[in-house]
Amino acid sequence: MSQSSVHLLDLPNEILSIILRKLDNVNVLYSLFAVINERFDRLLQNNVSANTLHLVSISSTDDEISSLDEPVLNRFCTNILPRIHPNVTHLTLESMSMERILLAGNYPNLTYLKLFNFGKEIALYYFKGKYSRYSQQIKKRQIHFIQLCFRSINLSTYASTSNNRTCSSK
Repeated sequence: MSQSSVHLLDLPNEILSIILRKLDNVNVLYSLFAVINERFDRLLQNNVSANTLHLVSISSTDDEISSLDEPVLNRFCTNILPRIHPNVTHLTLESMSMERILLAGNYPNLTYLKLFNFGKEIALYYFKGKYSRYSQQIKKRQIHFIQLCFRSINLSTYASTSNNRTCSSK
């Protein structure tokens, strides 16, 4: 009996795109971007990262939202975001990693920004005084919606609750 094997890369781009859309895009990008080959990287850039990136970590025990682990954040900021930033339209960030992530690319198509663990002091730090360049960058990037969350909450609850009192929108 003859055995034949089909490899993932033997599939047409359309099928690979369907598979990739079913997976968590941050995990896929971290695990596979710049690992397999140029064709697969183009597929990841065009299909996985073209929309929303949730660059936050959610605790499995208490639903606390925090920054990505340092190795993951480093890989995103040095290898992934500089190559995919034109495709990103929605970003979900945590205040402690926001600066690094925003400086990793210019995000010309970014229209939606969610910021977690964002208190008054941090807001003043980034949007007032000598750090007002961030508010100018946000205006230049034509971001239509900014949501600041002042404490950690479950991301799925956050996404489905329109009148959440812990967040403010602009």
